Amino acid sequence: MKPPQEAAAAGGRKRRRRGGGRNRRNPQALSSSQGADPPPPSPPAKRQRGADATPKGRGSKPKPTSLLDKMRARLSGGHFRMLNEKLYTCSGQDAFDYFTNEPDLFDVYHAGYQEQMSHWPEQPVNVIINWLKSHSASWTVADFGCGNAAVSKNVKNKVFSIDLVSEDPSVIACDMAHTPLESSFVEVAIFCLSLMGTNYPSYIQEANRVLKPSGWLLIAEVRSRLDPNTGGADPDKFCEAISKLGFSLVSKDAKNKMFILFYFRKKVSYATSVP
Repeated sequence: MKPPQEAAAAGGRKRRRRGGGRNRRNPQALSSSQGADPPPPSPPAKRQRGADATPKGRGSKPKPTSLLDKMRARLSGGHFRMLNEKLYTCSGQDAFDYFTNEPDLFDVYHAGYQEQMSHWPEQPVNVIINWLKSHSASWTVADFGCGNAAVSKNVKNKVFSIDLVSEDPSVIACDMAHTPLESSFVEVAIFCLSLMGTNYPSYIQEANRVLKPSGWLLIAEVRSRLDPNTGGADPDKFCEAISKLGFSLVSKDAKNKMFILFYFRKKVSYATSVP
């Protein structure tokens, strides 16, 4: 039997061991007993709306910085109509000079043009492309006001794409009344929604110059511009004006509700046939 002093000491050792075990099981209590403050609890995460919620400003598109970027970002039908009106109310040379000095605005115009065309049930350029595919691939074509050169990209014919501004090396940038093409050089001349400007008759005269005898002239025009009921020109008088510039009307495709497509041929001594 152990003496009382030894038994007390043994019991104290056992209690200390049990206490030490409790401290090992509770690290926070151990830290408190050593005088250290426990680390603060982490704040609860804020609930986000949606599984893929993104902090404000993160992942958003960068804001446009230049005037041109702002114009592109805010492009609307109004911007397109403004530039469209500019082209209709100035001469070809003035339009050429204007977009030569501000070539980026030409991109703005064509972005608006493509936006407008995307709402049309059928686009005249596709009708013209199909017409060319149904005729000889050996014909040479002059595409006046070619835009994105869709005709050249979709037919086997040799196509001279002409417009006011050229970012594509295959496009000839010039005033359409004065092209570098040789006289009597092409079989087909196209104006697809591009017969614009106060001096548009000079474009037709240039087309007559570069066309071979009996060559084709295709003109696609917005229907509203040829509707006297809405302030447009009389389509018959329009055809008479083109005829006076050296062409004969072969046929007119007016079945589309957005545009009218005219097929003319350069006046020759023999009768022409329907395309």
